[in-house]
Amino acid sequence: MTDTWIFPDWPAPSRVHAAVTTRQGPGISAAPFERFNLGLRSGDDPDAVQANRSALQQALRLPSAPRWLRQVHGVNVAQLGPLPGADEPQADAAVSHIPGTVLAILTADCLPVLFCAADGREIGAAHAGWRGLAAGVLEATLTQLETPPARLLAWLGPCIGAASYEVGEEVRAAFVANDAAAAACFAATRPGHWRCDLAALARQRLAAAGVARIHGGGFDTHADPRFYSYRRDGARSGRFASLIWLE
Repeated sequence: MTDTWIFPDWPAPSRVHAAVTTRQGPGISAAPFERFNLGLRSGDDPDAVQANRSALQQALRLPSAPRWLRQVHGVNVAQLGPLPGADEPQADAAVSHIPGTVLAILTADCLPVLFCAADGREIGAAHAGWRGLAAGVLEATLTQLETPPARLLAWLGPCIGAASYEVGEEVRAAFVANDAAAAACFAATRPGHWRCDLAALARQRLAAAGVARIHGGGFDTHADPRFYSYRRDGARSGRFASLIWLE
């Protein structure tokens, strides 16, 4: 881990590569996005974002340009190869078995989750804010992977931590209605409000779906200045990327 990049600490096969950017990368975004904003729909200068994306590919020596998604807090999963089409697909997760395909998830408090098969045959990446997580984006991603859940590894990237994430009753109800055990991931603060442990909810849902090898976690994007945070910085927050690809 550095101030510029985070490399997941998980026992992935050698042909699986992954990295997470921070706002300290080799970018040119001006305030308040300084300086490595990778989100085109964040309000930043589009030319600066495109320059940052090009710098990302060069700095990490990626085998191809990242396959960016038009994320909408849904459960659609895109099956991707290395060559982009005319538009970014509208999806909140992607999977691939094609070497050289770089899957990319943009976040600024939501939870990025990376997947790989234990034998290195395929990879996946998902964007799990509370809405997508409650709606089943992680389970939807698993259904698009050929590898059985028991033979997958998952890594939970940087997201807002429970100490920084107060939510209303509607968020808690959305999870508890699906699984009463989800109540353990919420701590009461004031009437009708709760601290929400997004990473713990993801671990719980992945385990219920049969994924036993779950790594990562322990970040708090709101408290850690290396990361963009929508809750901390408001509507003009930038976005950082979580990337995974096969050699």
